[in-house]
Amino acid sequence: MDVTLHPDDAASAIAATIGEPARARMLYSLMDGHARTSTELAVVGGVSPSTASVHLQRLKSANLVRVIGQGKHRFYSLESPQVARTLEGLSILAGTSRKKFVPNTPSELRTARTCYDHLAGTIAVVLHDRFHALGWLSRPVIRGDKSYSVTAQGEKAFASLGLDLAAVRSLRRRFAPPCLDWSERRPHIGGALGAALLNLALRRKWVVQQLDSRALHITRQGHREMQARLGPLPLP
Repeated sequence: MDVTLHPDDAASAIAATIGEPARARMLYSLMDGHARTSTELAVVGGVSPSTASVHLQRLKSANLVRVIGQGKHRFYSLESPQVARTLEGLSILAGTSRKKFVPNTPSELRTARTCYDHLAGTIAVVLHDRFHALGWLSRPVIRGDKSYSVTAQGEKAFASLGLDLAAVRSLRRRFAPPCLDWSERRPHIGGALGAALLNLALRRKWVVQQLDSRALHITRQGHREMQARLGPLPLP
């Protein structure tokens, strides 16, 4: 039996899902591109954690949000750019504005740090975005499940930086999976490529590790060389 909804009924169902105030607040809080936990979204929605879970399940069933597993944590983000555009259109009609996401991570860890054996923090997210903008990396075929791929242009560019991609690929681990950044709530590069990039940054003295800490310090040389090789970067 075909249970496909008529387009008008489908649109009405999505509108009803968005239209519940707590769910709308949750969705709009995700418009800034930063993922959030169900606990954080419960606070945003002004509901209990158990009620938030019910709301989030409905939003997920309607393909409005997706779940990102990171270790023992589960984060929620908008399902697609199309959802964001729809919410933006509704926001324009409503004449409203949204608060900017402000991380509560200590500043010395937020700027640059290690995440296990790869680079994390603002610098890692900036580099992730820049590599994609330059066309060095392509996105996973299956959302969140597969590693990024290096393009032909990226092969040459990473080699010019001193990265041996053949050696990186030979390691028995995932190549370059997106890793959700703890403080920025946006992806940076993990896996073997992420570790190689951290080693490169340390070797070229773009960053130096602070004593007895995960925190990294971006050096003047690092600022200068990254800007020269990668173009204008919003480095902290």
